Amino acid sequence: MNQEKGNLLALLPLIIFVSLFLGAGILSGDFYAFPVLVSIIIASIVALAMNRKESLTSKVERFAKGAGHPDIMIMVFIFLLAGAFSGVAEKMGAVDSTVNFALSVLPGNLIIVGLFIIAAFISLSMGTSMGTIAALAPIGVGISSGADISMPLAMATVIGGAMFGDNLSFISDTTIAAVRTQKTEMKDKFKVNFFIVLPAAIITMVILFVLTMGTPSSVDAGSFDWIKIIPYLGVIIGALAGLNVFVVLIGGIVLAGVIGFTDGSFTPSSYFGSVADGMTGMAEIVILSILIGGVVELIRHNGGIQAILYHATRKIKSPQGAQLATAGLVSSTNLCTANNTISIIIAGPLAKTLSDQYGVDSRKSASILDIFSCAVQGLIPYGAQALLVAEVAGISPVSIIPYAFYPVLIAVCGLIAIQFALPKFTRRTATDGDPVRSS
Repeated sequence: MNQEKGNLLALLPLIIFVSLFLGAGILSGDFYAFPVLVSIIIASIVALAMNRKESLTSKVERFAKGAGHPDIMIMVFIFLLAGAFSGVAEKMGAVDSTVNFALSVLPGNLIIVGLFIIAAFISLSMGTSMGTIAALAPIGVGISSGADISMPLAMATVIGGAMFGDNLSFISDTTIAAVRTQKTEMKDKFKVNFFIVLPAAIITMVILFVLTMGTPSSVDAGSFDWIKIIPYLGVIIGALAGLNVFVVLIGGIVLAGVIGFTDGSFTPSSYFGSVADGMTGMAEIVILSILIGGVVELIRHNGGIQAILYHATRKIKSPQGAQLATAGLVSSTNLCTANNTISIIIAGPLAKTLSDQYGVDSRKSASILDIFSCAVQGLIPYGAQALLVAEVAGISPVSIIPYAFYPVLIAVCGLIAIQFALPKFTRRTATDGDPVRSS
């Protein structure tokens, strides 16, 4: 193949990675039975074994170059700090206080709408849909039982709210991956992303209100401490103010620690233990990001990325076409891997090339990556989110799909934003990774 068409065979490592991840799930009925790190290790070995014209030493060095790319390393540091903050805030009692505060101010006839709002706020604060679901799924079960609300509806509501925050949070791994791969700023991506998904959130709340209208509730809120909500508010306010993400996260870790030491929640050993536990919880995604960076660099060097771009862009003639291709790439990858962060890390470099080639604003391309990956992740019954709520509630994950209003609506809003070039803004281009305003 000539250079323009690239080399489809170079994609073999990626195909093996996805096939192992997906195939093992289909055969076992558990899409998390085969460790994702084993899949990427095997794919890495295959990538290193290809292109026999190049020495193994040269290929290993090229792999290391991709694995240690500045974008990957910055992403890794952010992952670790985000994990540390989540760990400290949770152990300090911020999650329980936030949940109980929200429940205490919500009227009974808005309890299911309130559950969505609580999940959205906590996920926006914590940056993790799984952590949010782990905290709220038991409460959702209680609400379902106490208010005689459909259990699948309650669980789908928790997932929907959790995906809202996962999609928008400044410390979400999906946001971090989307922002870093598209070379834009978190606050800028947030504004564009929020504009696109806000209608979906409003419509979802209206649907939930109509479905549960007139339903009484007997759910009681527990006690909460105002001061323990401050670290989450601080992170959100600091990020919205445009502070550097490292400053925001380190500040959140310190603030949570100060509050914890003041009220006796922490001792020095438990505080630093929480920091370490939070970072350790990010170990898999950190290792995965590094190895994927190496594999993608070898695939790129061997012509695989060019092959995808050639076949994906043959019929693209407009920025809208490039955005639809980006949405399709990240969605199909997410369907295969059942992990929205992985799908963004894989599709991100391709999306960046498409956005540069067709003049798509980096804020928009980052938003598209995050929106469609979260939409798919919130819909698939074999995703970690659906499996977790199904286990907690004792229901089938498939039963949740008919009530997955928010994931469907953000995909619809994303398509509308692409079709009608929304939102309207001054386009930015990037040279050497630095965003530049253009009129």
